Amino acid sequence: MKKNLSRMGLPVGFLVLILLLLIPTPPELSTAGHRMLAILVFSVIIWMTEAVAYPVSAGIIMSLMAFLLGTAPNMVNPSKMLGTSGALKMALSGFSSTALALVGAALLIAAAMMKTGLDKRIALFVLSKIGAKTHHVLAGVICVGFVLSFFVPSTTARVSCMVPIVMGIIAVFGVPRKSKFAAIMLIAVAQADSIWNVGIKTAAAQNMVALGFIEKQLGTTISWLDWFIAAAPFAIIMSVILYFVLLKLMPPEMDEVPAGKEKIAQELAALGPMKADEKKLMFISVVLLFFWATEKIVHPFDTSSTTIVAVTLMMMPGIGIMTWKEVQERINWGTLLLFGVGISLGSAILSTKAGEWIAHVIVEYFGLYDATATFIIAILALFLILIHLGFASATALSSAMIPICISVLQGASENMTLNVVGMVMILQYTICFGFILPVNAPQNMIAYSTDTFEVKDFIKTGIPLTIFAYLTILLLTNTYWKWLGLVL
Repeated sequence: MKKNLSRMGLPVGFLVLILLLLIPTPPELSTAGHRMLAILVFSVIIWMTEAVAYPVSAGIIMSLMAFLLGTAPNMVNPSKMLGTSGALKMALSGFSSTALALVGAALLIAAAMMKTGLDKRIALFVLSKIGAKTHHVLAGVICVGFVLSFFVPSTTARVSCMVPIVMGIIAVFGVPRKSKFAAIMLIAVAQADSIWNVGIKTAAAQNMVALGFIEKQLGTTISWLDWFIAAAPFAIIMSVILYFVLLKLMPPEMDEVPAGKEKIAQELAALGPMKADEKKLMFISVVLLFFWATEKIVHPFDTSSTTIVAVTLMMMPGIGIMTWKEVQERINWGTLLLFGVGISLGSAILSTKAGEWIAHVIVEYFGLYDATATFIIAILALFLILIHLGFASATALSSAMIPICISVLQGASENMTLNVVGMVMILQYTICFGFILPVNAPQNMIAYSTDTFEVKDFIKTGIPLTIFAYLTILLLTNTYWKWLGLVL
């Protein structure tokens, strides 16, 4: 089924693109805006169907933007064509974003963690303090997801670290691979990481996409601490809910694993004492975390700049942890390419006024001009949750949808007072969900590849988790976030 979808994705995408381009341009919409909407729909189709690899999709999107926008009238001077050179600049604009620099630096930190094994040591240390009761081990796995999200700014890297550790624990415990114990542990690894993608600004690339749009289109920067204060309560609540949902719906076969704590301690002991590179990385990570948390309070340096300094130190001769050659082997450069093009796509949707036009349509259709902030969030959050079912990349989803959300909120704010920045942040939280299907996020697929659970098990726990997450969004919208001023 998936192969058929992938095979059909590209021809269907081009067919829809051509059909949309043939539709007469609405009078309120520029030619460039019309073409950008067609490119957006095309992008959504090939991303949803995974018709091509994400880096290849980035190349296709850049090419379409260069030629379709290049042959469209200039938005400033309609008597002239924009030209392929000007259009290509728009297609490459995302690569000058500070958010891209942060994502690149974050990938390097994740590479350093994997190279030194510090992420594994942190994970085993936390688990060693939990105990051998099965519900304690589950709590430990969720706690590890929380702790690692501070130090490893890559969801895929965190899960890639955790999966072999948890699988090793399952093997050492002598628990069957197809047991409920094994299933809930691996599901917890994936879901806890998705939850803490919300809680911590630097935990996921899709957050950087949203922050890039907020900075560029709304002229506001959100510090690491401001994000944490706003989002952490949601992540804490959902971590507790995850714990009880898994225990209720998939109770493990045993209450305690025999000699479990001793076996985790043995694995930790096998690592030996902390090596010099681990100590260096721990020091750099703690200092970096301090700079993140005290941005705009103790110092004026932004998250991207401090992170770049940290990763540069990691590769400096003498004090460095890894060489550039070692970095190259551990970085998924395609992620950066998709990220940059995603920002470019969103920026072009906004600069061509395509976002403004579609936002007007959405606002009119749902009657959002007269709606409350809560109703607007409820509608848009539900829309994002449903459309995420078709996406395998939250970064791609954020690239496509956050510009639309910004435009919708700006349109609605013409008739009422809204905190557009705060509401965009809240909507970005919902983009991180991806709780229902294994294909909704790379971390889910990594966990699913262990063959410890079935798709139906993930859905069985993911649907109630998503419902609880949506209700928590609405609850905090009317309480905590209102008190913070994120919702007026």
